[in-house]
Amino acid sequence: MTRLRTSVTDLLGLDLPIIQAGMSWASSSSALPLAVSNSGGLGVVAAGPMRLPDLTRVLDEMAAGTDRPWAVNLPLYRAGADEVIDLLLSRRPPVLIASQGGPRRYLDRFHAVGTRCLHVVAGVSHALKAAAAGVDGLVVVGAEAGGHPPPGMVTTQVLVRAVVSAVPSIPVIASGGIADGAGLAAMLALGAGAAQFGTRFLASAEATVHRSYQEAVLAAGVDDTRTVGRGFGVIRALSNEFTARMAELEASGAEESLRRKVFQDSSLKDAALHGDVATGKVEAGQSAGLITEILPAAEIVARITEEYAAVVRRLPQLEG
Repeated sequence: MTRLRTSVTDLLGLDLPIIQAGMSWASSSSALPLAVSNSGGLGVVAAGPMRLPDLTRVLDEMAAGTDRPWAVNLPLYRAGADEVIDLLLSRRPPVLIASQGGPRRYLDRFHAVGTRCLHVVAGVSHALKAAAAGVDGLVVVGAEAGGHPPPGMVTTQVLVRAVVSAVPSIPVIASGGIADGAGLAAMLALGAGAAQFGTRFLASAEATVHRSYQEAVLAAGVDDTRTVGRGFGVIRALSNEFTARMAELEASGAEESLRRKVFQDSSLKDAALHGDVATGKVEAGQSAGLITEILPAAEIVARITEEYAAVVRRLPQLEG
């Protein structure tokens, strides 16, 4: 097995600093995370949209399907988060990636059962608080990311560098706008110990999303996403009828109640499971414009690794 040693691979016991993002519906089964973990990266189960019986089944499949590290992503704002935490504590996943809430809510209990705890942050102040609370590592999400980018819309390159400088003792995973080995090399050069790939793994054979969703990602250019939902949960999604309507309402200063209704009437589930790419929330990052084909997850991991090695070999060397 090819290995690339970094602070994150040492922390989590990985062969490669390649993290598959926990994506609602796309990785709410065992297929994608198992494929990534068994290829040397970190596969991540998305617990956000899952009912407890379904999550229990997937956790058992992960435990039976690999002897490599894997993770569960838990948005702490989801309904029934405390029940999910209790379930996870009983199953002891190797890694927990928590978001949308404070780490003190869960940290001590998961550390007590041997789970490594990573916390998603969107700014330096959040990173400092999470580090002070005792998290094992940080996932730093920049503006290019699909789903929920940081409110300040600071780019991944700037935000990762700022966080690494502010908390140099904490391993950092960079997320947002990263789709290939060149992106991985860039993030490691900034001081991150790994890169998280979301949209790239949306376009994988194992991702449990509708084919129309994947085809929309493949058809997108780097400027074919937009952010909408300011004031009650900004998302980045592919441009479609939904985002156009939201942008129109935001530009015209429409009342919040109307904007909220339009925002809530559209759903990620309709796009991901039912293929409604016209009026659903087709969440994806700007890196969609760098992705041209659907591949098995294991091949994606292998290609990222090969591309990384080629990029490093091509870098100019100092002389004299």
